[in-house]
Amino acid sequence: MRPKTTRRIFLRNTARGMTAAALASAVSTTHIAEAGFLGSNQTKLKLGMASYTFREFGLEQTLSMTKRLGLERIAFKDFHLPLDSPAEQIRATAARVRQEGLELYGCGVVYMKTRAEVDRAFDYAREAGMSVIIGVPEHALVSYVEQKIREYGIKVAIHNHGPGDEVYPTPQSAYDRIKALDPRFGLCVDVGHTQRAGVDPARSILALADRVLDVHIKDVTAATGEGRTVEMGRGVIDLPAVCRALRSIRYGGTVAFEFEKDGKDPLPGVAESVGYVRGVLAAL
Repeated sequence: MRPKTTRRIFLRNTARGMTAAALASAVSTTHIAEAGFLGSNQTKLKLGMASYTFREFGLEQTLSMTKRLGLERIAFKDFHLPLDSPAEQIRATAARVRQEGLELYGCGVVYMKTRAEVDRAFDYAREAGMSVIIGVPEHALVSYVEQKIREYGIKVAIHNHGPGDEVYPTPQSAYDRIKALDPRFGLCVDVGHTQRAGVDPARSILALADRVLDVHIKDVTAATGEGRTVEMGRGVIDLPAVCRALRSIRYGGTVAFEFEKDGKDPLPGVAESVGYVRGVLAAL
């Protein structure tokens, strides 16, 4: 059970967080300068929701909670629109999302172990009007996925899953397989899993900037395989450095909150996390 938070404690913690954000920003400037991205023409980050956060809830509740958080973009996990849905249902659901004032920009994570699953993912994204598939294609299917990207004009961002994942444990492991392919074939950098793999996510973003198409942002308790999702600002990730790196590479995609904790009651933790990130961006 959490201790009760008084207004005095809240204000004190907020002040500490803002100070930490400013200090971390200053430290991370060196990394950014080394990568050659430091400049005044920085992009305002677009915050969104990875609907996996609301995996225990139906579509309407998911849309409602996303709006309550003040977010305007969402990527669907197939809990909220099954991949094998009829085309008419996909189009109708996408229209419902737009009706609520949200942009259904993508889907994922989508696993692609066969050509049929690749085909289904692209048809699904096209019917929904999505611009990106956040996916995990088997290594043998990478060339086929590139063909589909060229055919459909839909981007694919490979999602890394950290230690224990034999396919794409880190962003670099995915980058090495697609760096010479169509530029619309890139990365979804999962900040948490990157940190759990022992890799600094801010440095990874800077090093692989030309292929960063999507981001899953979160915090974790440890920079090891045992690390677990925690409210942002309570874990070990240098989130100010991550935000500064994204702004410095002029990242134009979505920074999607993916909260893997408290599946049956995620909203308090997500709200805290969204507020923390907004505070960090204000401090920058």
